Amino acid sequence: MIPFHKTWPYDIVMGDVYVQSCPFCDHDNVLLPLKPKELKLIHEGMKKLLVFPCCHNKVTLVDCDDDYLLSDTTLRHH
Repeated sequence: MIPFHKTWPYDIVMGDVYVQSCPFCDHDNVLLPLKPKELKLIHEGMKKLLVFPCCHNKVTLVDCDDDYLLSDTTLRHH
């Protein structure tokens, strides 16, 4: 079972990967330094360090699907 507290939703808009809000600083509409082709590699097993450009917090992405990024860090505290 996927640990939901370590996931965060994302969207792809015109070839760019966005999150609606940053899980750390709550900044809205954050453009991530990821490309859609990297998401396929992450899903196939490659780990990727993701630095949020708004607050410079870092997580390691360990998997993803069409809707969620899975990290090694707790992103949801509710």
